[in-house]
Amino acid sequence: MSVNAVQDIRAAIARGEWRKPTSGLAPGFTQANVVILPSKYAFDFLLFCGRNEKPCPVIDVCERGVTAPPTAGPDADMRIHVPRYRIYRHGVLEQETEHIRDHFTDDMVSFLLGCSFTFEQDLLDNGVPVRHIELDRNVPMYITNRECRPAGIFSGPMVVSMRPIPAALVEKASAITAKYRRAHGAPVHAGDPGVLGIGDLQKPDFGDPPEMRAGEIPVFWACGVTPQMALKRAKPDLVITHAPGYMFITDIRDKDLAQS
Repeated sequence: MSVNAVQDIRAAIARGEWRKPTSGLAPGFTQANVVILPSKYAFDFLLFCGRNEKPCPVIDVCERGVTAPPTAGPDADMRIHVPRYRIYRHGVLEQETEHIRDHFTDDMVSFLLGCSFTFEQDLLDNGVPVRHIELDRNVPMYITNRECRPAGIFSGPMVVSMRPIPAALVEKASAITAKYRRAHGAPVHAGDPGVLGIGDLQKPDFGDPPEMRAGEIPVFWACGVTPQMALKRAKPDLVITHAPGYMFITDIRDKDLAQS
């Protein structure tokens, strides 16, 4: 797949032709979580990401009022190239929408954070199954009992995504994903979900319930939905994010992100 093909995918998203989760879309190219907020909160949020790199690895940041990520998508538009957005006001989810033309202002700063969808093709290429892609579902995500390091107005629990992995392949999956430090890297936990404060795998906080099969172990990776928990707790007057599982497709190749 080429950068031109990625641009075609973003154009289809802008036209409303793709409104599903993006896992498995644009194989070979990095996907990103999105946080867009007024400039007065930007430094505190950047500091929060720096102190919590595992769930919040920064890939790119736009200047105030700029809609095209300088590295991740210089021909893109953050207002229309995400399949589904969430708009929060004072920490409360106000709505989900397919574009944010009416909400984006010249004072807003856009952050792109690494996403675990980025390493899934590498898992598949090495014989590690990815169940939610197989079933055409969204990955299950859970709020954990692990608190992030606070920064300025931002604090909150880590969110994780989960993939069922055959027990014999857990070590391989960990080694593969460890290369992708800017896409959450190696798992934060494998095995008993109770260690993370997760009571029932079949009741994810975001995404779809998983299908666990005999001989599989739940493996958990830090997740870029984590900032949404911090934003809800901080209650800034306005924040825009992607909807969980509906990512921005960047021009960055997975192999380049793995090497960075």
